[in-house]
This record gives sequence, structure tokens and C-alpha cells, in this order.
Amino acid sequence: MSAQRLLLLEDDPAIARTVAYALEREGFAVDHVLLVREAAARLAQARHGYALAIMDVGLPDGSGLDLCRDLRRGDAAQASAAADNRALPIVMLTARGEELDRVLGLELGADDYITKPFSPRELCARVRSLLRRAALSPAQAVAAPAHGFDCDDAAQRVSYAGMPLPLTRRELGLLNALLRTPGRIWSREALLDTVWGQDADSTDRTVDTHIKTLRAKLREACGDVELIVTHRGLGYAIDLSRLPAP
Repeated sequence: MSAQRLLLLEDDPAIARTVAYALEREGFAVDHVLLVREAAARLAQARHGYALAIMDVGLPDGSGLDLCRDLRRGDAAQASAAADNRALPIVMLTARGEELDRVLGLELGADDYITKPFSPRELCARVRSLLRRAALSPAQAVAAPAHGFDCDDAAQRVSYAGMPLPLTRRELGLLNALLRTPGRIWSREALLDTVWGQDADSTDRTVDTHIKTLRAKLREACGDVELIVTHRGLGYAIDLSRLPAP
């Protein structure tokens, strides 16, 4: 079986060597690039088939956060690989450790956030954890009620009124969980277990951040209707009765 291929976007040669060496010792194949445009070009070539990407934030020609945002939106030059890269697991690797920077990375669609200095062993453990959760596909689309939502299991996409929703993998997992049981109040802990997995290094704030971005996308698609209801002290539910009649 061929090794899983990872993309590393890092402009510091010493850090890149350390990360690549640690990951290759764990059996991964690592492609290292220095610039955002090089990473975008690699991701646009479907033949690479990356299992995960590790991105620095401050780079000579831009930011890994911008590339992460473009991938999640499908705006990057993706060609035939666009659908795959929309759900690509992404780890942000950066010297910025402030809460605002971490929240921004999560809002833009990153799956994990590791600050420098870091332990190569911890990085490898987090990479394996993300890949395990991706293989289990907790965010895989499920059948939704006939309220205008259409779930495509194979492509892991959801459409509303015939228009695909530009959701990240985590947003898709949250929406599918809520759509399975309209009206049920999901606690943050239950959503973490269902969408991120029980071994996820995530918090209630992570759920809140992704609910916020999911709400914005649903409002845009559903005519400014607020479908996700917050129940203080309890969690979140989806109210499909708020949708306009077909």
C-alpha cells in the first residue's frame, strides 16, 4: 500500500526539515513547498491526491489562512480536484498563539491549529488523529427530510433548492447531524463527539465558531431565514418550519 501523501507549506527550512523528517518516519510521504502559489498549484493537480495539508500562516507571498479560506469556498484554482480539496483536512502551523488568531483559523475552515514551538511527536499524533476521523467520515452526508435540502452521499455535499452549499467538512457534519433530527436540541458535547470524534482536541468554542459560519451560509442560501436556534444552556437545534413554502 502506498504511503499517504501530505502537503507541507512552510517557508522556514529548519522547521520544514523537522516536520518532514518526523512525518516520514511515521510512514507518510511529504511534499514541501515554500509559497502559497506553489501549494495552490500542487492542490490543483488531482494526481497528487493529498490526504492532509499543513500550512504556515506568514509566508512570503501571502498567508496559509487565505489559502485555507479559498479551498473551503472552492475559490482556489482547483480544476478537477476542487470537490476533494473542499473537505481536505488542514492543520495550521504558526507562531501566532493568541486566541483571536486560533479562532480566525477555525472560522476559515482549519481542522486543527498548532503553535510554534511544538513537539514533532504531538504534530504527528494530531495528523494521525485527523486522518482517522476523516476515514471514519463523521461528516458524511445522510438522507435529509424533504425540506429543500438534497444530500449527495458520494460527493459529500448538500444542496438547498438545487444550489450547492459551500460548506466545510465540519459545517457539513454539523448540518447533517441537525437535519437527521429536526427539533432535537444537540448539546455542544454531543456535536463534538458526532462531528469531531471523541478524541478531538476541540472545545465548546470550536462548535460555536462553526455554528456561526454555518448559520451565515444558511441565511444566504435560504433567504435570510435563521434556521439554527440557540437554546441557552442546552445547545442547538434546527427549525425547518421556518423555511418558506416550496
